[in-house]
Amino acid sequence: MFRSKGETISELAAVLARRETTSVALTERCLERIASLNSRLNAFITVTGERALAAALAAAQARGAGHATSALHGIPLSLKDLIDEAGVVTTAGSRVRTGAVAAADATITTRLRDAGAVLVGKTNLHEFAFGTTNEDSAFGAARHPIDDTRMTGGSSGGSASAVVTGMSMASIGSDTGGSIRIPAAACGVVGLKPGWGEIPDDGVVPLSRQLDHLGPIARTVTDAWLVYETLAGRAPAANAVLEARPLAGTRLGLLRGYFAERLDTEVEAVFNAAVETLRRAGATLEPVEIPHAQDISAVYLHLVLADAAAFHAETLDRQPDDYTPNVRVRLEMGRYVLAEDYVRALRGRDVIASEIDAALAGRDALLCPTMPVPAPLLGTTMVAVGNAIDPVRSAMLRLTQPFNLGRQPALTVPCGRAVTSGMPVGLQLVGAGGHTSDLLAIGLSLERALAQTASGS
Repeated sequence: MFRSKGETISELAAVLARRETTSVALTERCLERIASLNSRLNAFITVTGERALAAALAAAQARGAGHATSALHGIPLSLKDLIDEAGVVTTAGSRVRTGAVAAADATITTRLRDAGAVLVGKTNLHEFAFGTTNEDSAFGAARHPIDDTRMTGGSSGGSASAVVTGMSMASIGSDTGGSIRIPAAACGVVGLKPGWGEIPDDGVVPLSRQLDHLGPIARTVTDAWLVYETLAGRAPAANAVLEARPLAGTRLGLLRGYFAERLDTEVEAVFNAAVETLRRAGATLEPVEIPHAQDISAVYLHLVLADAAAFHAETLDRQPDDYTPNVRVRLEMGRYVLAEDYVRALRGRDVIASEIDAALAGRDALLCPTMPVPAPLLGTTMVAVGNAIDPVRSAMLRLTQPFNLGRQPALTVPCGRAVTSGMPVGLQLVGAGGHTSDLLAIGLSLERALAQTASGS
């Protein structure tokens, strides 16, 4: 898993500050790991080695002159390949965008550069972010970093694989229905979907402008916070610390009904054990349901299909054969969403958002598994979920897409592994809009409690 002491952003920032290593050495290490692993895992579409080393040298020189700009100064990161980096092709995982060299940085790319981060490349994704498996990419499937016969989850699957293996120390993904949280949970790292509108999305190829969110995949909650703050335009100082919020006295809504009725038995067991850890730490857990949860999938599909079809209308007519077959089918389906159904879905979105907000009233966060199943084998189309058999895509989206409709911040933290497959299981925390930092503070305490339980202390 490549996770050892000194391999989180916060640890490396301290090492750099003590001048025990350099950003050039860190960047060379990441590039060496890409060279060694990418042919098997297919996490990167484009590697920008020369540019990265030049940026690392500039970061080292600035640090030597006493001008380190932030906690990310000299840290190697990666971008999901639908985020523009000037002078680099933004493929969005598709042949449709062959030769689409970005003329300018996305705002978030500029913010990372200004913070001194080193960008090592662009990561693989499900074509145009329109899928959960990362199998439908013009560049081939990204493969799971623990078991390369399994899916990484998607659409930000290459980003998650890169972070787990140390090919980059964090990665920036996008999340329209779970595309940060699903691969983070599947691969055993932390994924944050901030509240809607917190992170600017200009210079990013959209899937649905009203559901898209941008955020980090990282190894720890603290690392996710450091990157999130930078993306939000508040780059933390080199010695910045995320203060944990004690679990004792924290009120959590334990999502039941829709969120608990279709779970893999091993995922359910791992999640329940994590819930008991929270109880023992003093958190109050209160069962709560979302009344119209059964309508979530229909509302989501009518919105995302139509939004995506509208964005792709011209290229779908001009270059239909350049899309992967499955993504092309979904885009064609979007052309048949009726206006009245779209308007009804907009109303449904508002109802679901209000119900999630009501469930959060008087509580610090909501709690449920991130994915109802462990990472499936590549090529799997249907999966057993409890007593049902569901399409893989629907199963993987089931527990994450509600919070894109509701637009609340959501965080996934690894909470254990399924016994049979050894695949990671993620626990999802959902907070109130405008309180992403509070959610991360709770997530940090959860992360520490789970680590103590795992170590037996």
